[in-house]
Amino acid sequence: MGVLSQIKQKALTVKEQLFPQTEFDAATLPWIDRTDANIDTFIKDYQPPFEVSYDLAEKLKFWQKNGYVVLEQAIQAELLNVFWSDVEELLENPTKYKIWTRIDLPQFDPVRERQIGEFPKEALKGKYVKLNDFHNLSVAGKKLMTHPAIVTFLDAIFQQKTVVMQSLTFLYGSQQPTHQDFPWVTAKMPSHLAAAWIPLEDIKIDSGPLYYYIGSHKMPKFNFGNGIVYNQRSTRTPLEFAEYLDKTCAELNYPKDTLLIKRGDVLIWHAALAHGGDIIGNPEQTRKSYVCHYSTEEALPFHRHRPAQKPITEHHNGVAIYNNPDFGDQENILKAGEKL
Repeated sequence: MGVLSQIKQKALTVKEQLFPQTEFDAATLPWIDRTDANIDTFIKDYQPPFEVSYDLAEKLKFWQKNGYVVLEQAIQAELLNVFWSDVEELLENPTKYKIWTRIDLPQFDPVRERQIGEFPKEALKGKYVKLNDFHNLSVAGKKLMTHPAIVTFLDAIFQQKTVVMQSLTFLYGSQQPTHQDFPWVTAKMPSHLAAAWIPLEDIKIDSGPLYYYIGSHKMPKFNFGNGIVYNQRSTRTPLEFAEYLDKTCAELNYPKDTLLIKRGDVLIWHAALAHGGDIIGNPEQTRKSYVCHYSTEEALPFHRHRPAQKPITEHHNGVAIYNNPDFGDQENILKAGEKL
């Protein structure tokens, strides 16, 4: 690290210690998170980008109170089929493609995240595998993450141009401890974040299903010792974060629920909803899922891998998707979704 970088890091450390951010910035909160938010008034004037099958006002009120919504049977089977066929093509022929992949097993220490072709093929179909930003390769992935049912809800809660931050594709349950997304999936405005969890199969109780604490998006934020966002200067650990969330949710009487939704449903959750992955009860039971994180153009005007660079951008249903700057030649290489 150069002298200038060292000086910048020292300045950031001092600033964070003296003036840590302890809450979302009230001045830039999405409208629906503000204390004066009135959904009935909003709905009277709102012009949704697409017609949807659900009652938008009802879903917004549920979101405001609970920090999540389920859009029942919002996604057509054909799109899910094509997307999963693309995933299977990737896993059968990993050396043909470039995508960052993480396998959280000790045998891959010290580098658990690599290009997919650097992992043994058999390991890619096992547990603890996370395919990062598969949507950049797959046209079907882009269409799925920007489905009109999802886009309309995100447009309503953000009231700004929606952008895709990242996607994660799983075969099995993550078994991830309780967490909130905003400390890790970071934009310039941590409050400008939402996620969609799209099951590729009916979710079973023994598959390590997602769990969440209802209403926990309103709980006091955890301070990592230098504010609410985790980075290399933080003095408190992810384990302490998980312990804080479980303990505080219990103290505040936030009910813990388990997500057993069906293929075709979509869960959308708030940046601050506390959630995690349960223990896998049946080691043979998959939990195929596609997780997509979204922000706004104001909060994330760049690809997270190149914050100083203007991104190459595609638009799907009005949502901005940044091309992957690491693997430009791979963009939309899986084209089966073009027919949909």
